[in-house]
Amino acid sequence: MKYSIRNARLPLAVYREIAAHLSQLEGVKTDLTPETSKSFDYTASQIDRLEIQLADPAQAEEKVEQILAYYSDRFGAWERQST
Repeated sequence: MKYSIRNARLPLAVYREIAAHLSQLEGVKTDLTPETSKSFDYTASQIDRLEIQLADPAQAEEKVEQILAYYSDRFGAWERQST
């Protein structure tokens, strides 16, 4: 299972923290996609999206959702996209 999430206001450091946190789970791979906009907005994120790949959703999906909910509570809702 593979999908992408994004939060347009999330700082780069927090995206990296989330990716590192998720990557510690067995069977979870993450990838950060940089923002491609040519205009700079100081309040916008430098990351377009975080891609998450689960080798075995039954094993890791619940824990991934708990981690994402933690960050969502602090930084706002995720936009989720299937890939």
